[in-house]
Amino acid sequence: MRFGRTLHGSIYPPWERHYIDYPKLKLLLKESDKSSDNDETDEWTDADEGAFVEELVNVQLEKVHSFQVDMYKQLRERTSNCESKLEGLVASADKGKDKSAGPGLAEKDIQDQLKGVLRYLDGITREINELEKFSRINFTGFLKAAKKHDRKRGSKYRVRPLLQVRLGALPFNSEDYSPLLYRLSAMYSFVRQNMDKESNDPPQSFSDAQPGGEKYVSYKFWVHSDNLLEVKTYILRRLPVLVYNPQTSKVAEGIQNDPTITSLYFDNPKFSLYTQKVDRKPDASSLRLRWYGQLAKMPEILFEKKTMREGDNSEEMRFPAKEKYVQSFIKGEYKMEKTVQKIQHRQGNGSQHAERFVQNVDAIQEFIKENHLQPVLRANYTRTAFQIPGDGRIRVSLDTNLALIREDSFDSERPCRDPDSWHRTDIDDAEMEYPFHRIRKGEISRFPHAILEIKVREGTSEKSKEWVTDLTDSHLVKEAPRFSKFVHGVAVLFEDYVNSFPFWLSELENDIRKDPETAFEAEQERKAKKAEDEFAVGSLVGSRASPAFKPATGSPITKARIEEMRGPRSGVGIAAKQPPAVDDEGAEGEADSDDDGDLAGRPSVDTPAGLRSLFPTFSKYSRAHQGLVPLPPGVRHPGKFIKDSGPVQVEAKVWLANQRTFIKWQHISVLLASLSLGLYNAAGEANNIARGLAVVYTLIALFAGGWGWWMYISRSRLIQERSGKDFDNVLGPAVVCVGLIIALCLNFGFKVRERRIAMIGKILILCSQYHAAIARQDSEVASNQTTGIEGDMFQLAQPSLKLIKQGP
Repeated sequence: MRFGRTLHGSIYPPWERHYIDYPKLKLLLKESDKSSDNDETDEWTDADEGAFVEELVNVQLEKVHSFQVDMYKQLRERTSNCESKLEGLVASADKGKDKSAGPGLAEKDIQDQLKGVLRYLDGITREINELEKFSRINFTGFLKAAKKHDRKRGSKYRVRPLLQVRLGALPFNSEDYSPLLYRLSAMYSFVRQNMDKESNDPPQSFSDAQPGGEKYVSYKFWVHSDNLLEVKTYILRRLPVLVYNPQTSKVAEGIQNDPTITSLYFDNPKFSLYTQKVDRKPDASSLRLRWYGQLAKMPEILFEKKTMREGDNSEEMRFPAKEKYVQSFIKGEYKMEKTVQKIQHRQGNGSQHAERFVQNVDAIQEFIKENHLQPVLRANYTRTAFQIPGDGRIRVSLDTNLALIREDSFDSERPCRDPDSWHRTDIDDAEMEYPFHRIRKGEISRFPHAILEIKVREGTSEKSKEWVTDLTDSHLVKEAPRFSKFVHGVAVLFEDYVNSFPFWLSELENDIRKDPETAFEAEQERKAKKAEDEFAVGSLVGSRASPAFKPATGSPITKARIEEMRGPRSGVGIAAKQPPAVDDEGAEGEADSDDDGDLAGRPSVDTPAGLRSLFPTFSKYSRAHQGLVPLPPGVRHPGKFIKDSGPVQVEAKVWLANQRTFIKWQHISVLLASLSLGLYNAAGEANNIARGLAVVYTLIALFAGGWGWWMYISRSRLIQERSGKDFDNVLGPAVVCVGLIIALCLNFGFKVRERRIAMIGKILILCSQYHAAIARQDSEVASNQTTGIEGDMFQLAQPSLKLIKQGP
């Protein structure tokens, strides 16, 4: 299908004029739907190129970006208005309960207003979905237009690199809608709880775990190759490396290399599974084969089918198979009867394991038949797993050397895979390994970064996962919440077959490395902004839903942001860094989680009955913008912070660090004093220069010792007082360094001057001897010696005369 038709069918009518004008871009490109891509009869000039680039990267991109930003701002304002309406309803309900406060709204009026708010929320939610589709289809349109230009007019001009830069400057396709969705979720929970009082069903919490095993929260990140070793060592300090035996799925004994994993993904020529996954449609499914190591070593092969259910929960089916049965199973000629008989023989005919195995086999085989699936993509990567054996609270996997290879047979003339085989025999028979140099260009894509995935089991204590938060907030990783190997491989290798692309493609052109200082400051700013966005959620669900934001010690965050957070909104709850995906995969094995998942986790919501109990802080939310809340009777202001009350407790390492610094200064002082004493004793009584320099070195040594003692006392006082002042002081080191440099320069200068004076003295003595010899001897002897002496004296006198002219 042509993209123009896809775009026309995806337009949301009220926003029609804000979409990318794809027909106009084709017109500027001098291409119509009836023209072929090989038609080069039209002349392409510099003026044509300038007009196309101006329209694409400036006019159209600015139009789409401006509308997306304005629309998102309007949605935020509408959400705030809806919160104000609910606040008014709560106030009216409180008046109705309190007879002395005056008449309130009747129950029927409250129900009518709640229905109106629900319709209002439905409208906001619908437009958020449309805005996300708007961003995705326009992002695809820009990439399609750039690709069409580079293919038709790319012999001299290429516009895609410029477009990537502009998309990075105007990132309309990477907006995070999760804060807005959290606020809407809280309001939905309140409205639905109070609309039908007659229902006896208790309202569900956001954190209700679905049946079917333990629930894990997943974080996905990209790791640059420069930071790979540092990330590995950081994790190794907390978790050991876990290596699984591919044959038994148990922890391997001894030292083994990190296992190589191969995943074979299925789809059809229309890429239906890919489209459902990118569009995040309900019940989107994916199917793959997965094995460890080389296929020639006959590893266990797993069929795995994953289906995304409502609420970002997933349902997974899997069963093992041997290589010789895979092709016949895909064709529907074999239903794993032998394996079923073995299971029934071991556990009995009516065992639940056997029944579940048969159900999985039938469901997967029917899924392949209905969707006409075939292997289309191979993902090969090396996995390093970190986990404490027997403890599945925190599981970490680091995938490196990711290679995505075409496995399809769509082209009947040059198929990548033999249509009669389920895998590429040229790769597996030759036991090719990364980087697969013998694969033809265009059939392979090597992912430039490592993929880090951290799974934390729900219920894990905050102290146990504190190091995980430190790693995810650091400059070493870049968050990639919806990354999928299958989606990325199809988008890169089958670009001409699909009309939707993932948003992270444009980010691959950028350098994901970050400066540590800048990354820390950006993280603090992000947390502060998130506290503001979730202020209303904290008011809706209670302040105990999440702790208040507090900048880290030594944070470079600006004072304005700190004061803002200490102001009226200081009591606002903010959740900790939320995960990008939630899955129900158990702790068994080290399965590869390759689903999109949610952008972040959801804050838990208490579910007490009644209007007042769900909104315990609405009145505080209203008064927070009017001034300080007056203290109740019997409560007085403490007068000082908790940190200033009680005995001072300082960790031993802080004192020891101060003492180590003092000892270093004394070491420098003793070293300089020893140097000066040796220099003074070695110099004679006539060598005043050496003695003078020895005195200078002694003074510097005394200063170093005194400075070290003074800084030790000063820093001890600051530690005891818990002062926020900076402990650094560059004055002492600067004085010692400058003093030593000056002393060395003076020593060198005096030595050069002394040698010059000695040379001039020798020259004068030779001249006087020469004149005395001429006066004593006769003219013949003098004339014989004159030639030799004059030559020598003339050569010696030349540099000396120059020195005499210049002065001592």
